Amino acid sequence: MRQCYRLGVPALTTYREVLNSDAARYHGSDLHNRGPLPAGDLQWQSQPYSIEITLPPLAVVILRPER
Repeated sequence: MRQCYRLGVPALTTYREVLNSDAARYHGSDLHNRGPLPAGDLQWQSQPYSIEITLPPLAVVILRPER
């Protein structure tokens, strides 16, 4: 698990987790991002903004921007 994993994003908006393969219903350890993930002004990974997420081990996390 990686806490406070920084991820570059294209828009200065709030993001939400829509799928996490580590969820309990998929028999994972249920580590996920609760609530909104606000983007900040820090450029990261060739993107103009970034967010910090909890990244579970061996999992797929899909995020959706709120517009």
